[in-house]
Formats: sequence, C-alpha cells, structure tokens
Amino acid sequence: PYGARAAGLFVCNDECQWKAPFYFIQGADPQFGLMKAWAIGDCDNGGDEWEEEIKLTEQAVQAINQLNPKPKFFVLCGDLIHGMPGKTWRKDQEQDLKNVLKNIDQDIPLVFVSGNHDIGNVPTPETIDDYCKHWGDDYFSFWVGGVFFLVLNSQLYFDSSKCSELKQAQDEWLNAQLAVAEKRKCKHVIVFQHIPLFLQNPDEDHDYFNLEKSVRHELMEKFHKAGIKAVFSGHYHRNAGGSYKDLEMVVSSAIGCQLGEDTHGLRVVIVTAEKIVHRYCSLNDLSSQGIEKELMDLIKQN
Repeated sequence: PYGARAAGLFVCNDECQWKAPFYFIQGADPQFGLMKAWAIGDCDNGGDEWEEEIKLTEQAVQAINQLNPKPKFFVLCGDLIHGMPGKTWRKDQEQDLKNVLKNIDQDIPLVFVSGNHDIGNVPTPETIDDYCKHWGDDYFSFWVGGVFFLVLNSQLYFDSSKCSELKQAQDEWLNAQLAVAEKRKCKHVIVFQHIPLFLQNPDEDHDYFNLEKSVRHELMEKFHKAGIKAVFSGHYHRNAGGSYKDLEMVVSSAIGCQLGEDTHGLRVVIVTAEKIVHRYCSLNDLSSQGIEKELMDLIKQN
C-alpha cells in the first residue's frame, strides 16, 4: 500500500494505457492531536488526545469502503499526525492512525504524502528517513489508467536549510519525471503535495499556508510546461484554490480539525479523457448518500 520510488505504486504496463474514466478519493490532515491542541490554544504542546480524530478517520474509511464502484486509490495529502518529530506521543498517534487505516478495503491502495507535521517544519535527513520507514517514500510517481501521478515532498520547497542535498535530489528526480510525462504523452499528469502552491491567487503574498513566491512561480511554470493539469494539496484545513494558466490548484479541507467553515470531509476526483472534475463531500454526506449521480454519470462514460 505504500509508495516507492523504485517500483512505483503501479508499474508502467497496462496502467500506462487509457481505458475509461475512473475516480479516486483525496483526503488531507487527519492530524491526530490537533483538535484538542487547537481547542485549548496550545498547538505546540496540547496534542495529547486524539479520540475525535480516530472517530472521524474511522468514518472516512467506512465511507470509502462502501463506495461502488471502488475508487482506484485513496491518497492522504499530509499531516497524518500532529505530533512533530521528537514529541512523546508521536509514536502512539502513528500507531493509532495505522490501526484505523488497516480497515480500508484491501482492493483500495493507500497513497501517503508527507506534511510538515510528519517530517518537521525544518526537515532533516533523520526526520525524513523516519517518515519513510513508517509511511513509504517521501516522493514517488505512479500510473493509473493512463494518468501519471507525482507525489512530492513540499516541505523541501518550504525550508530545506537542513537537507539541501535531499531537495536537490528531488529536483533532479522531478525533472526526469516530467520528461517521462512529456515523452509518454499521458492523458493527464496530476501532482499531490501537502503545502499548496497558493491558496487563491498565484501572486498572493507568501505565508505559512503557501510556498514562497519565487519557489512557487518556478514550480508553476515547470508544471505548466509539462502539461500538468492539477495539483491537489491540504495543509490549510479549509477548502480553497485557483488557477495558473491551465493549471488548477486544489486545496482540500481536513478529515480532522477544521480552521474555517468547512465540514470534515473528503474530495471525490473524477478523471475523464477530457477533464478532471472534483467535489468536496462531507463525511456525513459521503457516508449516507455516496457519490452523487452527476459524478457517477461521468465515471460511467466510455
């Protein structure tokens, strides 16, 4: 279920070929421990309880398991847990999340994306190595149904001051992957990363929730030239997004703690030959109603 750079989630054989529309589920920020920390106003030291997040993630898993047809995969876009590297309750949060995710249908692969709480705001080779031991590689690619997916470690673009060689390695790998995408002429290329390039406007000011302007514009232009259609992220704990040329930036709210007016939820993403259509669904709606007919009709198209 875990991503690997060497082999990829799906090897490039039949999965390189377009067959028919399909869908996947994107979630972000289960972040076990944040709800209590946010409630008491102590995000650094208050995350020592996470029963609410366990229940919400269990609800997410149950909602996904009952979907028919099954999604091609379930991607979690970072901040799997709240405890930063070195926190005493971090191991318990990781184990409790794994225990919940073990219940996902075995036919639905899991894709993990590293967030700042998973590897630290200023990651080091040690924190990244620890993440990889628990969740798989911090960046990798895979194919599904003729669509090429790239998973990036966005923290390397936020602050790589303590791991510059690892950032350089990701940059070189990304350039090679984008060359593959261009050569293969795949139906779509889609990126997953934790931190959004931007929240609403490509030229907005830099803050905690987006990437620094020069880094952002370099990536946006690189993605645009490579034909990438969409970047899906989390981190903001609210729904947001915008466009740069023909690149869509999709920011999804959290399974866990909400920092705005959105509900705990997941994003349903439909991939057709012509377009990528997505809808954020509350956990309650997805559990009780499944995927709405309008989206299901897109999946059934040949």
